Amino acid sequence: MNLGFYIILAAQFFSALADNALLFAAIALLQEFNSPSWHTPILQQGFVASYILLAPFVGSFADSLPKGRVMFLSNSIKLAGCLAMLVGLHPLLAYGLVGLGAAAYSPAKYGILVEYLPPSKLVAANGWMEGLTVAAIILGAVVGGILLKPALAMTMLNWWDVPLIDTGIDTPPRLAITIIVGLYVIAALFNLRIPHLPIDHKPMSASPMFQLKEFMRCFHLLWKDPLGQVSLAVTTLFWGAGATLRLLVLVWAAVSLDFDRSEAAILTAAVAVGIAIGAVYAARTVKLEHSVKVLPVGILMGVLVIIMIPLNNQLISGQITLDIAALGIMEHISTASLLAFALLVVIGAMGGYFVVPMNALLQHRGHLLMGAGSSIAVQNFNENLSIFAMLALYALMEKMELGLNFILLVFGLLLAGSMTALYRRHGHDQDQGQT
Repeated sequence: MNLGFYIILAAQFFSALADNALLFAAIALLQEFNSPSWHTPILQQGFVASYILLAPFVGSFADSLPKGRVMFLSNSIKLAGCLAMLVGLHPLLAYGLVGLGAAAYSPAKYGILVEYLPPSKLVAANGWMEGLTVAAIILGAVVGGILLKPALAMTMLNWWDVPLIDTGIDTPPRLAITIIVGLYVIAALFNLRIPHLPIDHKPMSASPMFQLKEFMRCFHLLWKDPLGQVSLAVTTLFWGAGATLRLLVLVWAAVSLDFDRSEAAILTAAVAVGIAIGAVYAARTVKLEHSVKVLPVGILMGVLVIIMIPLNNQLISGQITLDIAALGIMEHISTASLLAFALLVVIGAMGGYFVVPMNALLQHRGHLLMGAGSSIAVQNFNENLSIFAMLALYALMEKMELGLNFILLVFGLLLAGSMTALYRRHGHDQDQGQT
C-alpha cells in the first residue's frame, strides 16, 4: 500500500471518530435543552433518515465527481452540522444535517478504493477500512465519555476561559462539540490530500426518476433471491437492533450500574470491541457456503440481551477499586460493572460472528445479480430503514413510560424470535450450488 491509501484511511478514521463522539455529545446537549427521554432515539433517527431518503441518489453523486472531492464536500456538511449545534441550533436538527453529510460520504469512501487500488489489494484494503471504522466507534465512545466527565471538563473549561470574551463554550457538552469540530477539520485536511483520480464511471442518467427506478429494480431483485433474501434480512435486523442497543446500554448503565453519562458512553465501546473479535474469528473459521449456519448465534445473542435485565449493582455486590481518576474516566468499577462489560463484549462478539458471513454472502449474491455498488446501496437502505423503525419503536415505548426492563425484553425477544424464524426457513436451504 502506498501513501495515498493511508491518507484515505486517515481521512475516514478522523471523520468516523468525530461522528461517533458527536453522538454522545449531542445526547448530553439534549439534556441541557431539558428534552424528554424519547428524544434520544429520535436524535439518531434524524441521522439515519438521510441514508434512507438519499439511498437512490448518493451513489450517482459519488460517481459524478472525483471521490476525494466528494469526501471533502460531505465532510464539510458534517462540519457545518456540528458548528450549527455549537451555535445553538437544536441537536435534533443539527445532527440530522450531519447525517446528510454521512450519507453522501459512505459510497465515496468505498468507491475510491476500487478506483485507486488493483483488484488484488481490495480485500486487504476493505479489511483496513472496516478495522479503522470499528476503532473509530470504540474511540469515539471513549473520547465522548472522557470529554463529558464533569471534573475533567471543568478543568478544560477553565483553560478555555478568555477574559472579557464570552465564547459561549461553558458546559461539558459544548466543550466536547468544540473539540469534535477540530476532528472534522483534521479529516478535511486529509481529504484535501487524497490523490486526485479521474471520474471512472459516470452515471447513465442524471434524472432522479431514472435513478429511483433503477434502485427499485435492484431492491426487488435482491429480495426475491433466496440467499440474497436471508443475508439481507439478517444484516438489516442486526444493524437495526445494534443501533438501538447502543442507546439502551446508555440508559441501562445509568439505571442498573449507577454510571454517569461519561462512564456509560465508555461502556458502549464494549459492544464494538466484541464485534471486532467476532468478525476476525468468523473471517478465519466460516466458509461462504456455510454462512447461513451461523444464524443460531444470532438467536443466542437475543437471549443474552434479556440476561442484561437482572444484572445490576444491587443484585451483585462487591467493588474493585481502580485508581485511574487522573485519566478522568472511572474512579471505581463494581463487580456488576465488570460482568456487564464482559456480557456486552460477548454480545458484540456474537453479532460480529454472524453478521460478517452474512455480509460476505450478500456481497457475493449482489455481485452476481446486479453489481456490488447497487447491492451495497440496497443494503444501506434496508439497514438504515431498520434502524429508523427500531428507534421509532424504542421512542414510542419511552414515551409510553413502559420501563427499561420491558424495553430490553422486547428487543431481546424480537432479535431471538426473528433469527429463529429465519433459521427455520433458510437454515437447510444453502448449498454450494446456490452460491
